Amino acid sequence: MTTRLNPGDTAPAFALEDADGARVALDDYRGRNVVVYFYPKAATPGCTTEACDFRDNLSSLDAAGYSVIGISPDEVADIRAFSDAEGLTFPLLADSDAAVAKAWGVWGEKTVGDRTFDGVIRSTFVLDGDGVVQRAEYGVDATGHVARLREELGV
Repeated sequence: MTTRLNPGDTAPAFALEDADGARVALDDYRGRNVVVYFYPKAATPGCTTEACDFRDNLSSLDAAGYSVIGISPDEVADIRAFSDAEGLTFPLLADSDAAVAKAWGVWGEKTVGDRTFDGVIRSTFVLDGDGVVQRAEYGVDATGHVARLREELGV
């Protein structure tokens, strides 16, 4: 397990490719609150549920001043296909070498069925306009997560 972030920490910077191959940096969001969520694998059931929940609640989050960014260890082509298939309207970023996942403390050992391996632990962060962590949630459940987050944020 990598070192976890806590409220009050400055979020590690990143610049990753989105579904169209354009570079997106955390610094692009300076001055705006941002929800950064890490998901294990595009187009899997839990990740689809979570992404579609963010998609369906994006307008209320945006109206309350929150941008949303999803990050996974997938390749650009995989996140493009996922984004297109689900009509996602927020950036999904490819962290193919998991460097950002490790820097944010979301890379670690996980067990699925009878397999144990290293991978992304589903996690969500809320940052203020200066890139300071306001909320850090590790090991979140895909189902109902966005509704709970909206309630906690008063959105």
